[in-house]
Amino acid sequence: MVLFLTRTYFPEGTNGKLECEGKLISYTIELPWKRNERGISCIPEGKYFIRKRYSAKYKWHLELVNVPNRTYILIHPANNAQKELRGCIAPVTKLSGPGLGLLSRKAFTKLKDLVYKALDNKESVELIVQ
Repeated sequence: MVLFLTRTYFPEGTNGKLECEGKLISYTIELPWKRNERGISCIPEGKYFIRKRYSAKYKWHLELVNVPNRTYILIHPANNAQKELRGCIAPVTKLSGPGLGLLSRKAFTKLKDLVYKALDNKESVELIVQ
């Protein structure tokens, strides 16, 4: 399975559209682009594999593998990139401003169910960020 994340950059945050096979899955919010600096920037454009991950904070969620010079780049619920993200990607149901969205948990559940189903069927899941 291949997911495409098409971004629009703003000084306050990055908004995106996440699609699979031409169908919209959700919108996304991220931190603004600040040269891939840890904790304050979104990740570079590129191709990443996604895997399942569990933590006490986020329970079952998603992790991007082999992000250059970054670790623990996750996909998890958040509605405000500046307050809730440190480089991760948050799916949202609706965008409400640069780096801001609504109903993230609903969008995250939809994405997680789709990705986990593919992974459970032994498919690889790629995210192409552009």
